[in-house]
Amino acid sequence: MKPARRPLLGALAAAALLSFLLILDPPGGLLVLFPSSLVRSSPYAHRPKLLFLLAGQSNMAGRGALPASLPPPYATHPRILRLSAARRWVAASPPLHADIDTHKTCGLGPAMPFAHRVLSSVSADSAPSSVSDPGAASDDDPLVLGLVPCAVGGTRIWMWARGQPLYEAAVVRTRAAVADGGGTLGAVLWFQGESDTIEMDDARSYGGKMERLVADLRADLGLPNLLVIQVGLASGEGNYTDIVREAQKNINLPNVILVDAMGLPLRDDQLHLSTEAQLQLGDMLAQAYLEFNSSRERRL
Repeated sequence: MKPARRPLLGALAAAALLSFLLILDPPGGLLVLFPSSLVRSSPYAHRPKLLFLLAGQSNMAGRGALPASLPPPYATHPRILRLSAARRWVAASPPLHADIDTHKTCGLGPAMPFAHRVLSSVSADSAPSSVSDPGAASDDDPLVLGLVPCAVGGTRIWMWARGQPLYEAAVVRTRAAVADGGGTLGAVLWFQGESDTIEMDDARSYGGKMERLVADLRADLGLPNLLVIQVGLASGEGNYTDIVREAQKNINLPNVILVDAMGLPLRDDQLHLSTEAQLQLGDMLAQAYLEFNSSRERRL
C-alpha cells in the first residue's frame, strides 16, 4: 500500500527558490550560486530558436540514473541549448534541471532525447517547415533548439496555477527565452500528476485544473494555439493514479495531445522512470510533436 500523504516541504522550498530567482538581475550575482560548468555560453545564444518549455515534476526534471558513459541522445550538441536559472543560454547537457529542481539530485529526463530526435529529423528531411516556424533554418542558418527547464519534483498541480511561484517562473523564463535572440515556442512538454494521486480530491479536480493551466499559459504567452504535449502517468505516489490518468485522457481542449508513458520501465522506487524509459519517452514526445506539425501543415 502506498502512503496516503507525503510532505511537501521540499517541493515548496524549491518553488520558493524559483520565486527568489525571478527577482534577481540575471547578469548580476546569481552565477555564484551555481558551478561555472552550468553557465557556459554558446555561440548560438543570441540566434532565433525553436523553444520548448519543460514543466511538471520529477519525471520531467529527470531521475534517470546518470551512467558513466552517456547514451548518444544525451550528448551535448552545439545547437541544443538550455536556459539556465540565470536566464542565460548555455549548451544543454544533463542534468538539465540541476539549477532549477534544487531540492533533489536530478538525473536523466526526456528532453535531451526529444531535442536530438527533432533536430535530426529536420536535418534528415531538409524540410525546416516540418516544425513550428523555424523558417530561417537552412544550411546557412541552421535550426537551433532552446530548452526552458521549469519542472520541480514533488509538486501538485495547484502549485502550477496562475499566481503561484512555479507558474509565474515558467512564464517569466519563457518570455526571457523568446526575448534573448527571438524565436518561437514550439510546445509545452508537461509531465506531472504523480503527486495528485495521493488525495481523492486532488485526483478528481485534476482535469479542470489542467485545462485552466493550459488556458492561462496560452493567454499569458499570447499564443492561443500553443501546443501542449502532456505525458500520461506511468506511476503515482498514491492510490488514485487511474483517476488522474482518466482526467489526462479527457482534456477537452484543442492542440493538447497525450503521450502515454504507462508500461515504460520504472526504477526500483516504482515511481520514477528509468534511463531506458526516459530515452523511449523522449523519442515518443518527438514523434508526437513532428506528427502534429506535419498534420497541421497538411490542413493549411
